[in-house]
Amino acid sequence: MPNKELLLIPGPTPVTDEIKAALAAETWSHTDPRFVRIVTHSLEMTRDLLGCHEGEVFVIAGTGTLAMEMAIVNTVAAGERILILSQGFFGDRFEPLAKSFGIEVDVLRSEWGQRIDPKEVQAQLAKHQYKAVTVTHVDTSTGVEADLETLVPLVKQHGALFILDGVCATAAIEEDMSKAYQGNPDYKIDVVLSGSQKAIGVPPGLLVLGFSRQAVAAREAMERIPAYYGDIKNWLPIMHNPGKYFATPAVNMFYAYEVGLQTVMDEGITNRYRRHRALGRAVRAALATFGMTALAAEAVAAPTLSCVLYPEGVEDAAFRTALAEQGVVVAGSLAGLAGKAFRIGHMGNTTLDDFKQALQAMATVLNKMGHPADATKAIGVLERVFQEN
Repeated sequence: MPNKELLLIPGPTPVTDEIKAALAAETWSHTDPRFVRIVTHSLEMTRDLLGCHEGEVFVIAGTGTLAMEMAIVNTVAAGERILILSQGFFGDRFEPLAKSFGIEVDVLRSEWGQRIDPKEVQAQLAKHQYKAVTVTHVDTSTGVEADLETLVPLVKQHGALFILDGVCATAAIEEDMSKAYQGNPDYKIDVVLSGSQKAIGVPPGLLVLGFSRQAVAAREAMERIPAYYGDIKNWLPIMHNPGKYFATPAVNMFYAYEVGLQTVMDEGITNRYRRHRALGRAVRAALATFGMTALAAEAVAAPTLSCVLYPEGVEDAAFRTALAEQGVVVAGSLAGLAGKAFRIGHMGNTTLDDFKQALQAMATVLNKMGHPADATKAIGVLERVFQEN
């Protein structure tokens, strides 16, 4: 059955017919050799996606929030200190999460729509010995992409683990755990956490984790942690041999995940990164013809989603409701931006044709609201900028 609505929120993202067919397949036993082969293949592709060939990968039933929790609780003990670099609402969520486990927390926050100032990071890192630093690769509230080229070396120079929240970035922006930043083999990402439902293009239901050897060693150094399901030591035997049992896996979700990752690999990881960056720029340029402005400047804007400010006189709820009636769904904004902007996802398996449809629908709605909008012009800009990038 084709999608009845064009879901252009920051996740979940549209699901292809091939992935939906995989979800609908007959449910096998979780110990069936055929299912074991699917999980094994999926884990191999996850290693390739994250460049995590020297560490460990985990794909488990759960959400991105559980992945955040597992990333923290398996690397940082109560009484130890972490630094949170927050560029929006979802970066902020690390603070209550860490504090709930008795972890000491410091937070550096950027103004929404901007990046963290590296000089502030450098100064803060000099004040304390941090066990880990968390960075949200793309904050879903603001559409700002973190500068890993600068932040990874800064953090690793001070001996902390680098924990990357890739929920709104994985499979759209490079998250290569084998990459030695600035050519230094000690300057690498230690943890990548993610979920199945955004740029990977699969429905919600699976969490994805990559742990470096250093991150695994941090867990080994702790006698016990305040987790059972979320303890990576309980999952390591299953990730090494999916035929073993710890907790029943989400069988049909793994079917979908394998197809989703195979789609990524067939496109080519580098090609997929390039397509996402081009599409993000093209969508923002097209929306600008409607008088809409991205919160994040182009130099820091993410390839996966944009937070877009309304032109004067366009009412948020009325716009999004009318747009949904046209079959296109976008998301409202959060916190202080609520009512002032909407968020639009341009990631996963979305296509240029999807955004032509979305721009046509937006123009129809805007014109009815008394705000002139030229769909033909917007679509022309979309195509031109996409081709140029």
